[in-house]
Amino acid sequence: MMPKPRKTNALKNKSSKNKAIKFALVSALLSSGLAAAQTTLTVAAFPSLDSSIKAIIPAWNKLHPDVTIKLQAQEFADHHNAMTTALATGQGLPDVMALEISYVGKFAEGKGLENLDKAPFNAGALKKLITPFTIAQATSSDGRFVAMPTDIGPGTFFYRKDVLDKAGVNPASMDKSWEDYIAAGKIIKAKTGASLISNAVSVFNIVARTNLKDGEGIYFDNKNNLLVDSNNPRFVRAMTLAKDVRKSGLDSKIGEWSNEWFDAFKKGTVATQFSGAWLQGALQSYMAPDTKGLWRVQNLPEGGYAPWGGSFYAIPTTSKNKAMAWEFIKFMTTQDISQITAFEDNGAFPALLTAQDNKAFNDPVPFLGGQKARLLWRDAARKTKPVSVNKYDSVADSIIQTELSKVLEQNKDIKVALADARKQILRRAR
Repeated sequence: MMPKPRKTNALKNKSSKNKAIKFALVSALLSSGLAAAQTTLTVAAFPSLDSSIKAIIPAWNKLHPDVTIKLQAQEFADHHNAMTTALATGQGLPDVMALEISYVGKFAEGKGLENLDKAPFNAGALKKLITPFTIAQATSSDGRFVAMPTDIGPGTFFYRKDVLDKAGVNPASMDKSWEDYIAAGKIIKAKTGASLISNAVSVFNIVARTNLKDGEGIYFDNKNNLLVDSNNPRFVRAMTLAKDVRKSGLDSKIGEWSNEWFDAFKKGTVATQFSGAWLQGALQSYMAPDTKGLWRVQNLPEGGYAPWGGSFYAIPTTSKNKAMAWEFIKFMTTQDISQITAFEDNGAFPALLTAQDNKAFNDPVPFLGGQKARLLWRDAARKTKPVSVNKYDSVADSIIQTELSKVLEQNKDIKVALADARKQILRRAR
């Protein structure tokens, strides 16, 4: 075994010199702030918005190598329940909070979210970049803009082409009127055994949201007047059509987002579904990926247009990193690369107008049998009217859904159900 060589004075001096150089470099980096500790930005989201964030993180890291995104993802209901509790207690809030449209009105009326119109955010200048109808959705009754839209859900008529072909039904014939839609459903049921739709409630939900007038929300107008009334033709017709579907035995009585709902899509036992454009991404990624090529889309019956879902980003007032939280939100909502990445990743339809002009919109959608569906969705998005939101929307929806179930399951008179719903909503809203 060779003896270990001893260091010469020259080697010792060289080693000491290297250490001195390294120390000087580290000191310089620290003093310049380049070696400062990483900033961690906490972002709370839900599927499939979490997938959009994951897909764009590499691009974010190139721009902000000193900012780490800590993504906290929970299932849809769990996420919003957690955020509700966190806002109520002021504990456990993230720097950036994702919200689905049905929760924005409720959260907007509290004081736990930053008003993005005010300095240092100054979101007013960015509103012109976004699909117009989403701005009203994120604005509270007292005029505070509390969340930035990132994706939208143009209301869409999804159908299984293979099922309709088997029944000999032309999808265009289902689009003329809601009565024609139901008539076609009877043929589909008789010839294939497939239900027209998973649940008659879905028919009510889309009709009640279709072709709203300027200044109207689903349940309240922009002056906080309740629209639910036994003489309101929109609600009367929506309940009547839903009842016709149920009475004719055309729905499967399956709850949305249940395992049975997924199975129905996989097996083709449900012929149609009304939803936002985002359903395509959900079907493709995890709900029924093996049905690729079997689905098609078209506009809503009677030339209707309706918003169906949509996602937003908000900043809690407790955030310790508000400036960087705003940078992240702008990156996700006002940059074409982020919006198109999300669109291609999971079908999240961009709220950003310039992203809607991207060449990707001309591409065929393989999951939809090569249909150029994105052009249809873009046209629908631009024809959808702004919809006002109200802090009592979720209360009104819960009450309406309960009364609707009595109409469908207990044959309660529709006008009585709407009158009862109105009384309950007014009592809860006082």
